[in-house]
Amino acid sequence: MTTPEAEDARPEARLEKAVRAAEQALIEYEIAVETFRVEVDNFSRLHHQRLGPMYARLEELDAQIAEARAARSGTAEDLATARELRARVMPMPDVEELFHGWMDGEGLFPEAVAMLTDQPVRPPQRVRPSDGARRRYRELVRSAHPDLAQDEGERARREEFLTRVNAAYARGDETELAELAEEWAAGPRPQDLAPIGSEELYARLEWLARRKELLSAVAKELEESAIGSMLRLAPDDPDRLLDEIADQLIAEVARREADLATETAAAP
Repeated sequence: MTTPEAEDARPEARLEKAVRAAEQALIEYEIAVETFRVEVDNFSRLHHQRLGPMYARLEELDAQIAEARAARSGTAEDLATARELRARVMPMPDVEELFHGWMDGEGLFPEAVAMLTDQPVRPPQRVRPSDGARRRYRELVRSAHPDLAQDEGERARREEFLTRVNAAYARGDETELAELAEEWAAGPRPQDLAPIGSEELYARLEWLARRKELLSAVAKELEESAIGSMLRLAPDDPDRLLDEIADQLIAEVARREADLATETAAAP
C-alpha cells in the first residue's frame, strides 16, 4: 500500500498537484462564464419582449415624421430619407432572424410557442437564476465536471449529465437542479484519479491553458456585447435597469409623437 509520504516523494507529485489545481481553477472559471452567459441570454429575452415594441414604435414614428416632412417639402433629400426610414420599419427577415432569441438547441422557447398558437405570452419570471439555483449549479459542476474523469466512458456520462444541468440552470429551475443533485449522489461513486506520467501532465497543463484562452475569448465577447454591456451597468438589479430604459423610451415616444403632430399640422 502506497503511503501519502511515498506519493509526495514521486518526481511527478508537485506537477500533479499543479495540474489538479489548474483543473479546479478552470472549472471555477467555466462556472463564472456560464453563469454570466445565462444572465445575458435571459436579460436579452426579457429586454426584447418588454422593450421591443417600444423600439418598433419609435422606428414607425421616425418613418411617419420623415414621410410627412417629405410630403411637405418634396425635396429629393427628404424623399430619400423617408424611403430609407420606411425600409427599416418592415425589413423582410431571414428564418434565423425571425426566430432570433426565441429558440435554442431544444427548439422554440415557451413564449414563442405561445405566440405562434395565439396563446397568452407569459414573460420570463426572472432575469437571473436564484441564489439557490446558483449554489446547486456550482456544486454539481464541481463534482460532476468531465475533466475530473480519466475514463472515456465516465467522461461521456458526465458530459451528458452536465448538459442537463446546464439546461436546468438556464431555466433557473432550482427544483430540477435539486433532483439532479440527488441523481448524481445516487450514481456511481467517482473513482480516484490514477497517477499519470510527467509527459501526460505537461500535455494536460497545455490543454488547460488553451481551454482557458478559449473561455476568456467567450467571456470577452459576452462582456462586450450590447446586452452584456447593459447588464454590467446594473449587475445587482437588472430589472431596475429595464424599468429605467422603459421610462426613457416612453418619454422618447411622446416626444416623437409631438414632432409628428407638428409636421402633420404644417402640411399644406
